Amino acid sequence: MRHLLAAGETRGCLGPPEPDNGSDPGGMKTRASKKGNEYVLNGTKLWITNGSIADVAVVWAKEDDGEIYGFLVEKGTPGFSTLDIHGKFSMRASITSELAFQDCRIPLENKLPNVKGLRGPLGCLSQARYGIAWGAVGAAMACYDWSLQYAQQRIQFGKPIASFQLVQQKLVWMVTEITKAQLLVLQLGRLKDEGKARPQHVSMAKMNNVQIALDAARLARDILGAAGIVDEHPIIRHMLNLETVNTYEGTHDIHTLIVGRDITGLDAFGM
Repeated sequence: MRHLLAAGETRGCLGPPEPDNGSDPGGMKTRASKKGNEYVLNGTKLWITNGSIADVAVVWAKEDDGEIYGFLVEKGTPGFSTLDIHGKFSMRASITSELAFQDCRIPLENKLPNVKGLRGPLGCLSQARYGIAWGAVGAAMACYDWSLQYAQQRIQFGKPIASFQLVQQKLVWMVTEITKAQLLVLQLGRLKDEGKARPQHVSMAKMNNVQIALDAARLARDILGAAGIVDEHPIIRHMLNLETVNTYEGTHDIHTLIVGRDITGLDAFGM
């Protein structure tokens, strides 16, 4: 199954977060107990993208020794069930699910090798956050391009609204912040190529780029006025999706604390 996932020949989902543990993965409650030649999983995962359509779930759970390990759970395994989350106003194109494990038995070989503790799930998250830092730039660019064209065509007081100072100020802010965000992830990509990128670099890029993208979407919505809330234009879709991305794969606040700990040497996460 691992080889099929690596080759992209089967669908997977990743399950670190739980109903009571999002920003604190170390507090996860899902358990994996070794029973003879099997592991028995019990627990719940929440906010899992593609959970109900995945052929296999990569699930992180605590063993009896208190350490966190990764396990592959195939769709259809007895004791493994999913429930889709409905009523989302954001990221509606994706399926978001709850994963439940009740005396779910899997073979010993379904345990991921050479991965122990939070290094495994956090390593996966770091890669996802890097992708988000780029994707947020794309959303910001789309909002900027659309609002610029709209401002050049929308006539008020006998001239395009792009000729007004306050509208130009919004557009200038957007293109400037987008350029800075592009340079940030470009440099981060170069560091990754050189093997020098650190999780703290990724946190800074994710935190910054999602925030400027969300601000850009809000400014674009403002430029479009009432037209900015209808699906004839893409602005409101980007704005709502970015509201989710702001807390997706680590909240803005958590990434702030990750960077803050790195530059001060002081941990502000707990008591």
